[in-house]
Amino acid sequence: MKIENLNLTNMIIEVKEAIKISDKLKKQGKSIVLAGGCFDILHVGHVRFLQSAREEGNILFVLLESDENVKKLKGEDRPINSQKDRAEVLLSLKPVDYVVLLTHMKSNRDYDKLITCLKPNILATTENDPGGIHKLRQAAIIGANVKEVIKRFEDKSTTILRKTILKNK
Repeated sequence: MKIENLNLTNMIIEVKEAIKISDKLKKQGKSIVLAGGCFDILHVGHVRFLQSAREEGNILFVLLESDENVKKLKGEDRPINSQKDRAEVLLSLKPVDYVVLLTHMKSNRDYDKLITCLKPNILATTENDPGGIHKLRQAAIIGANVKEVIKRFEDKSTTILRKTILKNK
């Protein structure tokens, strides 16, 4: 399918398609914001982060970690929801224009390559993001900005929700 024929809003897409769409949108003068994460069980911290991220530009791309990476990052009992299910939930949120399904990303170099191809204007992050140093480095590579769009909620996380659910079982 040619890129000109695509509906350019509210889509779950693969990386190759995201690169084509990003290119087209940039040529149209659109400002692209990139946010990423696991988004396993959606909570208010996620929603506020995505709302704030979207306010930084015209289009919000959400990079969604693979099930394999979530397991590696969060533990053997995660993800609770599959990448496909997480993508559908994210796409139902008003601020989200595109959900980009990531395959297993093995190193920072894989993320660097992806960011270089997508060329977003803004890399959205939370205050004290553990990956903030990588985002700053990636932004420098492509001439983008890193924006801390929200404070990290220490009491709002999928890990806390999971523990609460298991405790009350």
